[in-house]
Amino acid sequence: MRLDKYLAKSSGLSRKEVKRLLHADEVSVNGEPERNPARHIKEGDEVSLNDRPMERPEPRYLMMNKPDGVVCANDDPTHPTVLALIELPRAEEMTIAGRLDIDATGLVLITDDGKWAHRATSPRHKTHKVYLVTTADPIPADAVDKFAKGIKLDSERFPTKPAELTLLSDNEARVVIHEGRYHQVKRMFAALGNRVVELHRESVGEIVLDDDLFPGEYRHLTEDEINSL
Repeated sequence: MRLDKYLAKSSGLSRKEVKRLLHADEVSVNGEPERNPARHIKEGDEVSLNDRPMERPEPRYLMMNKPDGVVCANDDPTHPTVLALIELPRAEEMTIAGRLDIDATGLVLITDDGKWAHRATSPRHKTHKVYLVTTADPIPADAVDKFAKGIKLDSERFPTKPAELTLLSDNEARVVIHEGRYHQVKRMFAALGNRVVELHRESVGEIVLDDDLFPGEYRHLTEDEINSL
């Protein structure tokens, strides 16, 4: 990791502030003054700022209960963003692993570990996702078999992979998918002539949305949750 990135992540300072401190000879590596922001910091190197040792920055892993009306984006000119709800240093540098539509709610995973985010979202890893769905019209019983066989989506060459549909009431169902196509759940119901009016993600892989989180709240993932993906 570059020295300037190391300092920014471990101190919460901006890159501009870090650069100023480097030029002021307030940074040392292994007891020697260091001005080069591009110096590579290896495992075991000791970095100090104003003679205060800086702990090596560790990746952060969060789950959030995304509210309706909030977008999964780093920046948006008209709507609040998921990252804007996070009161942590450098939250704007974090990655949203598996996005939800603006009107969808529920589990969103957020991290600054790019490799972990890729594992959570890559189709190759076949991470299953569970959604609670409310539709505009009643869901026919034969939809269960159609989801299990795969559904041909508009403008797509191949049908979806088999998905599990569990009917909860006339207009409610739980859906488990094993891929992540664009607006997939909504488009699967649209292909059957129905419309999703509420979509709530309950889990991604073995990570289940914490019932104690109100909309807009978040918490750090446990070690077991992190390692499950």
